[in-house]
Amino acid sequence: MANDTPGAGFSLKDQLFNRDRVEYLASLFHHADCQFERTAFVRATMKGLTDLELKQRIVHIASTLERFVADDYKLAAKQIVDMLPPPLDPTKTDDDFGDFIFAPLGEFVVRNGLEKRHLKLSLRTLKALTQRFSMEDAIRAFINRYPAETMSELQKWACDSHYHVRRLASEGTRPLLPWSKRLEIETTAAMPILDQLHSDPTRLVTRSVANHLNDIAKSDPATVLAALNRWKRQGDQAEEELRWMSKHALRTLVKQGNPKALKLLGFRANPAIEVSEFSMARKAVKPGEAIEFAFVLQAQRDEALMIDYVIDFVKANGKRSSKVHKLKQVEVSRGSTTELQKRHILRANATTYTLYPGTHHVTLQINGKAFGRESFELL
Repeated sequence: MANDTPGAGFSLKDQLFNRDRVEYLASLFHHADCQFERTAFVRATMKGLTDLELKQRIVHIASTLERFVADDYKLAAKQIVDMLPPPLDPTKTDDDFGDFIFAPLGEFVVRNGLEKRHLKLSLRTLKALTQRFSMEDAIRAFINRYPAETMSELQKWACDSHYHVRRLASEGTRPLLPWSKRLEIETTAAMPILDQLHSDPTRLVTRSVANHLNDIAKSDPATVLAALNRWKRQGDQAEEELRWMSKHALRTLVKQGNPKALKLLGFRANPAIEVSEFSMARKAVKPGEAIEFAFVLQAQRDEALMIDYVIDFVKANGKRSSKVHKLKQVEVSRGSTTELQKRHILRANATTYTLYPGTHHVTLQINGKAFGRESFELL
């Protein structure tokens, strides 16, 4: 996993896994069992830790822990559960992700409890752990090894009283969960779980459901659209929350201009508008500078408009790759005229793409339909 560097000198791995956090973990084990060798564990864990990347640190802490807890997995699992602090506040609804220092405990369970004879114990342990920090990565090893048993248990967790357990039922089964191993089950295997969770009162859970649907939409749009329409008819979720979930779940399809996704969100696929005076302020820019464009929009009837712009970036091989950017959502009245403009900085040191010189294109995309294209040279 790459370092997260939103600011100069910031290191996510050093913030999450450092001596202070290791000492905290050791103190929890020692408090639960005074025979736990706290000082030796910290010393052994810190040896070489700072040379490792984030996910490597998780594995390193887990493997080191194996030397300081019982050899018998059943006893080790009990030691882990006994040392846990109180669960995360169950009355909260969002922005409460727990402490990353518990991630290595999930890795420990995967490394030592993946045998069939340990399955029930391992799932109980992960259920306890996820109430302190999400076990979304660890649970995937059990889904792949024991899909029927684990998915059946997760279906029960979708009804649990603690929302972090309910969230794991969705987040752990996401087809395209970032930084995690791919699942070997069908992309839509967790739809019964999502049917249960879509009406959840907790935003952290419904956000996971929406992200899960967005993952599915990349390969099976029909299933996602059918689910959202079904949930709308059922009326089990608050209208405003379901509208937010639908917008979040359909973001990839909207960028692709999928007419059914746009219709579900209240946008006509063929808006009655005219676009004129679309122009670029500068025809040549350098990395680090900004492109600027403007256009005039005239409405022939009342319309809800989702306005995007698509930049066709030149790649290293000379071909182009399109990236959709959000501009604005507006409601226009029949006969109205609206002037819009946008300034987009072409960051020279972006972490998600590399700029290459050549002719780039900018296309206006309104309700998924192209309304004019202009070009600029990146020097």
